[in-house]
Amino acid sequence: MTHPERKLMRVLEGQTVSPPPLWLMRQAGRYLPEYRATRAVAGSFLDLCYTPELATEVTLQPIRRYGFDAAILFSDILVIPDGLKRNVRFLEGHGPAMDPIDEDGIAALDPEPVLAHLAPVMEAVGRIRASLPAETTLLGFCGAPWTVATYMIAGHGTPDQAPARLFAYRHPESFARLLDLLADVSADYLVAQIDAGADAVQIFDSWAGVLGEAEFERFAIRPVKRMIDSIRARRPQARIIAFAKGAGLMLKRYRQKTGADAIGLDWTVPLDFARELQKDGPVQGNLDPMRVVAGGAALEEGVDAILQGLGSGPLIFNLGHGITPQADPATVARLVERVRGSAA
Repeated sequence: MTHPERKLMRVLEGQTVSPPPLWLMRQAGRYLPEYRATRAVAGSFLDLCYTPELATEVTLQPIRRYGFDAAILFSDILVIPDGLKRNVRFLEGHGPAMDPIDEDGIAALDPEPVLAHLAPVMEAVGRIRASLPAETTLLGFCGAPWTVATYMIAGHGTPDQAPARLFAYRHPESFARLLDLLADVSADYLVAQIDAGADAVQIFDSWAGVLGEAEFERFAIRPVKRMIDSIRARRPQARIIAFAKGAGLMLKRYRQKTGADAIGLDWTVPLDFARELQKDGPVQGNLDPMRVVAGGAALEEGVDAILQGLGSGPLIFNLGHGITPQADPATVARLVERVRGSAA
């Protein structure tokens, strides 16, 4: 049963709440001095993700500072390929890297040890839930199969994910096998997070925007639907947000076919189209993160436009992608004040 004070959960059930609940993607991150201090103690980025005490601390930092309506587990989408023994590492100044995978590597993948490898994450989820205020929603998350697969194929991030797209055209059966395996192990991972104390979960498809129409159906919609069907078969009350960045007009069918409770919107989604999507259920978003960096009138105008355009329906206020390290913590405080001062 949903905790009656958790506003974000009420929105996920289809209610309109004024002012809307608020959290920010990457709200625990490098723009906060307290995060940078904890990160320095951790050693490597993965050590930060896998040390429950430290992952709990950085998850709670933005809640203490801003009182957001949701905390999101501090982790990374690449813990799944790390659990699949792909030698994931995070290189200073270069981002994530891992051993690129080929057809033989896909055939040899063993998902069996992944959940045991991720046990520290589940411990962190339990610690975070126990430490949060009763009214604060705890969100778990994972990467969508397509986005995780792009890193596994290339071994690193690329601007248009050409290596994964090319691999999918040349080796469709192997690529389909990889997506199915990632969908199944990711669904297991989200169920484990829910069981450990997450109130709801978000699936991040950060690279959905590079896909054409047919590929979006096969690589973005089908694997996420497979995940959501699997989660709901085991946890019927699970609440799921799906964020397909750059999906544009395909978001309508994405919601309809995946069955997600709420759809995350990036900042390029027009508010008129967002209102159409909102007729079918809750939406989340979609302030341009650069408005937070700019502050002032740019911030206020962007916040007000979203509240005026979407505030009369089920809305979770958020950014259209993650907050950037250049953001000023004081500007984030002004964003919170602006949203929370909007009650009808």
